[in-house]
Amino acid sequence: MTAPPTGPIFLVGCQRSGTTMLRLVLDSHSRLSCGPETRFLPDLRRLVDRDWERLSRFGFPREDWLRRIAEFFGGIHADYAASRGKVRWADKTPLYALSLDFVTEVFPDAQIVHLIRDGRDVVVSHRKRFGYWSAVKCVVKWPRYIHTARRFGATLPADRYYELRYEEVVADPEKALRGLFEFLGEPWEDGVLDYATKPHDVARKYTTEADQRRAAARVESAIYPSRVGTYRRELDPFLRLLVWIFSGPTLRKLGYR
Repeated sequence: MTAPPTGPIFLVGCQRSGTTMLRLVLDSHSRLSCGPETRFLPDLRRLVDRDWERLSRFGFPREDWLRRIAEFFGGIHADYAASRGKVRWADKTPLYALSLDFVTEVFPDAQIVHLIRDGRDVVVSHRKRFGYWSAVKCVVKWPRYIHTARRFGATLPADRYYELRYEEVVADPEKALRGLFEFLGEPWEDGVLDYATKPHDVARKYTTEADQRRAAARVESAIYPSRVGTYRRELDPFLRLLVWIFSGPTLRKLGYR
């Protein structure tokens, strides 16, 4: 019998791509814990990168520093998981899409899940959540996140990197998520589809926003497709032009028409 997987899971993707939704799906599994965003792992890279010339004078090899980083960072997640009766941890931090080389250096057995959403809808979501200037910057940020994560993902074995489309998840949640859990080596549990009924450590503003979106969409399910294609009615001409110039090649490469 094959032993159940124990390596960490890192969930990445450009902000406003549905990563919080997927985080809560993972967190609803009986074996998996996916807590709040950490964001600070790239800061620890300084120890073995920018500050290495100075810190190497301690006499410890670089591998020893990486081990200590893994023990510190992984220990936080492992203790949090254990406190919730879980045996495997995941980290959802969109920013780590830009640092997957370091993530996998610290955790060589990590599995990477990259959630991709139509960049035009991501721009709309940035405007709604963070304001107009954020939407303007997103037309450049979204392709950068996509290219950086995919470029590194292509260097990993098939059992280490997995791409999932937001549109597929919301269109047929069970089909899309069964594929994800098969990749992760975790048994399927129907309860992951009802993540909104389970306790999670999330900010109150998220649950309030999620409740408001479901009410506006007139749905009860936690996963629903009404936000797909919002750009068709919510992108103004200026943002459409910027998307066409800066995000267009990536959209076409990914098959978004």
